[in-house]
Amino acid sequence: MTETALRTTVEQRRPELDAIRTFVVVGLVFFHASLVFDASDDYYVKNPDTTSVTTVLAGFGVLWAMPALFLIAGFGSWHSMARRGAGGFVRERLQRLGVPLLFAILTFLPVPVWLRLKAADPGYHESYLSFLPRFYEVHLDLGDFPFILRGDYFETGHLWFVVLLLTFSLLLAAVVRWLPGGQPLARAVDRRGVVLLPAFLTSAICAFIGMEEPFAGWSRWAYLLFFLCGYLVASDERFRLAMRRDAVPAAIAGAVVFAASGPVLLTAGDEPFTAMTPHAIAGRALFGFAGWCAVVAILGLLDRRNTGRTGRKEPGRPFRYLAEAALPLYVLHQPIVVAVAYGVVQWHAPIVVKYLAIVVASLALTLAAYEFLVRRTRVTRYLMGMRPTT
Repeated sequence: MTETALRTTVEQRRPELDAIRTFVVVGLVFFHASLVFDASDDYYVKNPDTTSVTTVLAGFGVLWAMPALFLIAGFGSWHSMARRGAGGFVRERLQRLGVPLLFAILTFLPVPVWLRLKAADPGYHESYLSFLPRFYEVHLDLGDFPFILRGDYFETGHLWFVVLLLTFSLLLAAVVRWLPGGQPLARAVDRRGVVLLPAFLTSAICAFIGMEEPFAGWSRWAYLLFFLCGYLVASDERFRLAMRRDAVPAAIAGAVVFAASGPVLLTAGDEPFTAMTPHAIAGRALFGFAGWCAVVAILGLLDRRNTGRTGRKEPGRPFRYLAEAALPLYVLHQPIVVAVAYGVVQWHAPIVVKYLAIVVASLALTLAAYEFLVRRTRVTRYLMGMRPTT
């Protein structure tokens, strides 16, 4: 990383990136609550009545939300590496990601698995503390890197995102000295449409490696590409300018291709994410292409709106509060959603009523857990990957 590269990018807060991160994390409460009622998903707790409407409604969020988080994480990694160097970056990532991952695994991450057993078998009365030793019965399995711990009950659950992000960060630190600078590529993006070329790579990964349902529908290697692209985008201001310039064509291309991918994937048979039939491959290729276009469009359009403002105001206090809370809210939310859903699905009420009850209660409890159990002490902030208060 050269001094020239550092000078070409002025490190400044990108409020639209914080907004996307916050929107996605809060939106995951709505998304995971919907899986309780989804006819095709094997979620921890299921409502007796299900619907296929949730699959269609969640499709657009699946297209861009988690890819955007990885790209934004790559963007932040460039700045962190520039400030701290590779060694300091590794220490910071281990503290910010590794500590909350380990803490969650040792405390509340087994809750959804335990509740799945209770929901599936009314005769199951094992206590949570009695279940824990069985959850931690694990062995090494290198075949599913980086998820190398396997067991009959053990899983990383929704923290697959943290596992992948930590792994990508450590790999990046190991090879950063050999990575080429972004300046040659930055010169190329002066041409219209060049910033959309990675869509062909995401398309190829989805088509020929496949998609992974446990990881919000994307391949882990597609996420690696988004992460590395975020790192590259942060290295030179010209990438940002290109995304702003081509945001509208990206939005049009993404919308058209995504509209085509839905019917193709839905008619591709029982295993559209992994089948190597021409039909399934075509559907995945369209989805992967649309995903990159959607991320470019969303980042570019929000950046346009932010840049075009005169007399830009500082983000309000609620926004700053949620932006700081993003990682703890992500770590906390799913066990709470599952616990709330475990009780709500036993009600005799319409799906809409149950869904709203799960969302409202889960949001309230997640925010309360953050405010009263995490935010206020130095130790709990550290355990959740937060910086100490100044």
